[in-house]
Amino acid sequence: MSDTLMISVSGMRGHVGKDLTPEIVARQAAALGAWVRTRGGTSVVIGRDARTSGPMFTLAAAAGLQSVGIDVIDVGMAPTPTVQMAVEHHGAGAGLIITASHNPIEWNALKFVGPDGIFLDADSGAEVRRLADDGPPRSGWDGIGVMTRDEGAIDRHLDAILALPEVDVDAINKAGFHVALDAVRGAGGPTMLRLFARLGVKVSGIHLDADGRFPHEPEPVPANLGDLAALVRESGADVGMAVDPDVDRLALVDETGMPIGEDYTLALAVAAVLSRAPAGQQPVVVANLSTSLVVEDAAKRGGGRFVRAPVGEANVARVIVSEGAVIGGEGNGGVILPALHVGRDAPLAAALILQYLATVGQPLSELVAENPRYAIVKAKMDRGGDLEAQFAALVAIFPDAAIDRRDGLRLSWPDRWLHVRPSGTEPIVRLIAEAPTQDEAAVLVDRARNAR
Repeated sequence: MSDTLMISVSGMRGHVGKDLTPEIVARQAAALGAWVRTRGGTSVVIGRDARTSGPMFTLAAAAGLQSVGIDVIDVGMAPTPTVQMAVEHHGAGAGLIITASHNPIEWNALKFVGPDGIFLDADSGAEVRRLADDGPPRSGWDGIGVMTRDEGAIDRHLDAILALPEVDVDAINKAGFHVALDAVRGAGGPTMLRLFARLGVKVSGIHLDADGRFPHEPEPVPANLGDLAALVRESGADVGMAVDPDVDRLALVDETGMPIGEDYTLALAVAAVLSRAPAGQQPVVVANLSTSLVVEDAAKRGGGRFVRAPVGEANVARVIVSEGAVIGGEGNGGVILPALHVGRDAPLAAALILQYLATVGQPLSELVAENPRYAIVKAKMDRGGDLEAQFAALVAIFPDAAIDRRDGLRLSWPDRWLHVRPSGTEPIVRLIAEAPTQDEAAVLVDRARNAR
């Protein structure tokens, strides 16, 4: 295995043809199927994003699953949240999503979903890896699984979003929004266009062909939204929306053509949901340890109780369930509404934000201006050296900070924080800091980088 193969709790990712081959995919899928069989399950849902290797890996994964006696339900190219919801809809024993999400074009990945629609936890993921290492037990000629197609998964997903009490379809239709959309030639173009058509939204779009040939770096961060910002200005759109290749993250550009940062996606979705919450309650909002204070502010302003969870969708999802939260997510543009399903969902986020814009009647730039401003600085360093020694040095440097060791090291103060953690998707250590100004956040990152 090469140094670009990343094995995580709920799957693996690597370079196509180098780390990920059909043989490896088939073995891993067979291991997932064997794990399902040990739990009494008989079927697994498969879906993929638009990457060029997706159809090939789907065939390999299906063969691996069928070889251990598992029936395969293929939803085809679809958003990751669509596949998660299909697992629950079919009562399947697991889901297998073939997507490298925001990673560059040379990557692909396998993501394993449990029967609850949430990515596998550490114990289950370790069991699947053990079965792959040992060699999963194969079925004979009379025990091979069958493969069927589910053509209705995306429509069911959109139907469920538009049936939510948090989404007033008539109000959005009457608002007559104009949205500029960048789908980065991933799986999101067809789905987002269908959603907007049902909401009466005019669309000016770029990069909507779902062929997996990304025209720019696919992660929906401000640095990669130049095309969308220009489109907003040229078209006069009310808002710009960008989705990542597997459509679980949404980023926004305001009506002036300014990218506003992915954390505002979750902050606005929180405001939308809490504004419609019943009076007299204190709803819970969950976000991860690296999410901006703008989300915490939105939760508290809406009368909610804010709870943080370790980074990773599965971690956030499980805290949402355990806390009985009404909404949660991650500051990367991932919004989770458990009333729909416990997974990040870009179409859902788009509907909630349009709902909020229709309700308040203000342009996006004004809503952002009304919030306290923070600056986030993100950096990377090679994974190596003694992280624990680095953590100990940081604790000594900042004795007045609140300490959280659930996921690397997070040091926090009332108006700023620093988070240092090993990445689960790349061979690096992430350094993230937030403070009232860019310079103050940069100082925290520099202190972290040089701590020994």
